[in-house]
Amino acid sequence: MLPRIKSPESRKMVTLEVVTSHRTSPGFLTVTLGGPQLRDFTPMGYDQIVRLFFPRPGQTGLRMPTLSNEAWMAELMLLPKSRRPWVRNFTIRRARPDRDEVDIEFALHADSPASTWALAARPGDPAGIFDMGVSYLPPAHARWQLLAGDETALPAILAILEHAPPDLTAEVYLEVPGTADIRDVDAPAGARVHWLPRDEPGRLPGTLALDTLRQLTPREGRFYTWVAGESRLATGLRRHLTGEHGVPKSDIAFFGYWRHGRASPG
Repeated sequence: MLPRIKSPESRKMVTLEVVTSHRTSPGFLTVTLGGPQLRDFTPMGYDQIVRLFFPRPGQTGLRMPTLSNEAWMAELMLLPKSRRPWVRNFTIRRARPDRDEVDIEFALHADSPASTWALAARPGDPAGIFDMGVSYLPPAHARWQLLAGDETALPAILAILEHAPPDLTAEVYLEVPGTADIRDVDAPAGARVHWLPRDEPGRLPGTLALDTLRQLTPREGRFYTWVAGESRLATGLRRHLTGEHGVPKSDIAFFGYWRHGRASPG
């Protein structure tokens, strides 16, 4: 069963440029994008997903798709690589419509195309986004929520907490590369945040969170789970909750953002 997504009412390809960037912590970097075309973009809050387009090394500009329907990917893949931009999924960390700006936070992963671009991004560099919608859709019957992820899911979970209602009750597990990546969190009083810094050299991302969550006994009451990050974390937690605790599959939203040792296509 595919995860549900709340799609935007309308969407367009939005061409932007880098406004500024700053290092959030040793393992994270935030890039602010801006431009008047953001008036065609509607902030939805929570884990709003966008396709981020950015140039490959050596490209002097950004060639965005012209189609704003489901055919945009086919249009993109017909371009030769010399003209085709990189495209990756990211969360809108924060939106400031009054200033025509959005923030995208990057978990820095070695020499990945997105990390390489973000580290080198300078004001005026071109980029683009295409809105995909929101995947955080808790059902009304959930008495509490379990939110979990590795560093790639951190921006989404922090954005979810910042937009959550004040009466949210949640257990939140955030795996990050190291202790220096722990930060203050803006969250409802009923959301308990548990930081899981790997610190241990060589430990694969997602394994600490999965091992920790497998040892827990869920609290009383029906609950909604939102888990994302390395593929084995997302699928492993879902399998554990359904198999060991009888959690209905419909109460779990799981997203394998990436898989260790496998590059994204494009």
